[in-house]
Amino acid sequence: MALVFVGFMGAGKSSALDDVLDTDRLVEDQLEMSIASFFAAYGERRFRQREEPVVLRALRSGAPAIALGGGSVLSDAVRAALREHTVVWMDVCDETAWARAAGDDRPLTADRAAFEALHAERRPLYESVADAYLPEGDRLVRRALPALQALAEAPAATKLVWAAAGGHEYPVFVGRGLIGGLPRPGRRAFVVTDENVGAAYAGALRDTHHTITIRAGEEHKTLAAAETVWRELAAQGMGRDDHLVALGGGVVGDLAGFCAATYQRGVPVVQVPTSVVAQVDSAYGGKTGVDLPEAKNYVGAYHQPAAVITDVDTLATLPPEEVAAGYAEVVKTALIAGGSLWQRVAAGAPVDERVVLDCARTKIAVVAADERDGGARQLLNLGHTVGHAIETVTGYRRYRHGEAVALGLLAALRLGGTDDLRAQVAELLAAAGLPTTLDGADPDAVVAATRMDKKRVGDSVPFVLVRAPGDVRFGQRVASAELREAVAELAGVSA
Repeated sequence: MALVFVGFMGAGKSSALDDVLDTDRLVEDQLEMSIASFFAAYGERRFRQREEPVVLRALRSGAPAIALGGGSVLSDAVRAALREHTVVWMDVCDETAWARAAGDDRPLTADRAAFEALHAERRPLYESVADAYLPEGDRLVRRALPALQALAEAPAATKLVWAAAGGHEYPVFVGRGLIGGLPRPGRRAFVVTDENVGAAYAGALRDTHHTITIRAGEEHKTLAAAETVWRELAAQGMGRDDHLVALGGGVVGDLAGFCAATYQRGVPVVQVPTSVVAQVDSAYGGKTGVDLPEAKNYVGAYHQPAAVITDVDTLATLPPEEVAAGYAEVVKTALIAGGSLWQRVAAGAPVDERVVLDCARTKIAVVAADERDGGARQLLNLGHTVGHAIETVTGYRRYRHGEAVALGLLAALRLGGTDDLRAQVAELLAAAGLPTTLDGADPDAVVAATRMDKKRVGDSVPFVLVRAPGDVRFGQRVASAELREAVAELAGVSA
């Protein structure tokens, strides 16, 4: 089994590691001329016919690292042969690819627009064969190599996404049967879990030093619970060369992450999400915190995880209402991503490994562009301004987080004027068992609570609104009367 690097021209595949077997060089040796010259003389079809056997021999050669030409994955035989290897997609943006390839005597680089169209056409092929997804980055493969080697030993069909934010990088593993195999970013592992998840999965973790169990539920994501964790860590002698493991859903992930960010001014945390909400959203990106009675997530810190282990098998033991609650975050993420993820979700796709993986990749990409909510990361707040307000006014007891977000999504879609899309989303949410009407909360109280949103700037609360799937805008102003009308509609009362 080799590490095989695939990707578009200019991705840096041939320089990913020392002593990479470069199939483009092998092909040129066979042709006894440059690829560009062969293209010019005989065309692409003849080139692909000559390229395929060379690539197949390379994949059987036993070389530990192989770089494929950008178009090698067009071959059915090559794609089939790649199943025997660990395939690493080295992504690259159009700008970087063009800057590296256009002046390098490569074929298919005569026209910038055609070059970018070709890149867009090939991206689904790279995605389809990839076991690991690496963003653009100098010498990134060398830094990710331990995770890539761990991937080769992981259960079949496990995927690796390399996350980067604010100068911090970490591996995200998504698959089945992963919960027992945790990376070790510290000497000893201290586990934080809740009473429900701990009973089901804490015993599956290997080589843990001590487990701290908190009460389940958003109402227990408090400073008092954090103090309990801090004091128990201190009593057990946890040091900065140890690490926390956050085993549970969004509440455990937020609370344990916050404790890791603040205990001895920061220790590593491995997130092991076990709920849909956590697996598709909250485990990634480093937001941690606890709630106050006045507002949700009002005390917290950015603390990127050392790793995320997403074992989709853990979703099988969730009660149906928890699965439904997580589905709101799936719909939110699909609306932000648009494209193939939205198409699958809109068609009723189940929350399986592919949906979890693509939601995780979407969030990781957004956070990579904006770690601390200065811009694009605010997109992830879609549906949350009203959703958090609903949670606050109902004391974090009436609605699960995802249920409140479902209602917030419908309010945001109404505010964006996308009535047909709102109706479609309402059908998806209802089919999943989520509420589409607000009960037990006064609309005026909800509107008032939105003014406590932590993203408030002065007297203005910015909203995230949807023009169409994949076209979502942050920082949008909404008139109080329009907001009151959208919330009143949810409650079935007159505005």
